[in-house]
Amino acid sequence: MSPKDLEKITSAYNREHKMLLGYIRKRIPDYPEAEDILQDVFYQLTVGFNDIRRIESLTSWLFRVADNRITDHFRKKRPVTFSYKDSFSESEEGPLTLEEILPQTGSAPDDEELKEMIWETIETTLASLPEEQRSVFVDNEFEEMSFKEISERTGIGINTLISRKRYAVLALRKNLENLYKLLKNN
Repeated sequence: MSPKDLEKITSAYNREHKMLLGYIRKRIPDYPEAEDILQDVFYQLTVGFNDIRRIESLTSWLFRVADNRITDHFRKKRPVTFSYKDSFSESEEGPLTLEEILPQTGSAPDDEELKEMIWETIETTLASLPEEQRSVFVDNEFEEMSFKEISERTGIGINTLISRKRYAVLALRKNLENLYKLLKNN
């Protein structure tokens, strides 16, 4: 990094750090955590300075990076739930959509590996289902078709389609629960 680049970064820090810290503290009241986020924002500035020269407004870039770091901060704080059972009583059937049975994951390398394992489990489970269950699940979840649309296309009653999807979700829940138990034990 050239002395001129270092001077630009120093100038940006001196000019923006108090306002940026105040902005971060509105969302992260804990001072040490807010300061860590601020330092990470300026670290990103120093690491990516070659690309940043092309940015028209350095201030808006800093605030956008701060927003991203704040979002990352809250994602890290949220525990990853591996079981849907925690939120349902024994008498309830539980969720019937894929989104409701998947854990919240971020973008860390470990999370990417977890996502890959989850999708492998989903693909394997769907491949093992009878065609009627698999197709209604795929149409409803991935193609975002309503049960009414599927019914009109296939001529099969809506209640039958809902029942078939339910069986698919139950199979997915069982296999994903087994994956989650395996991951918890490691």
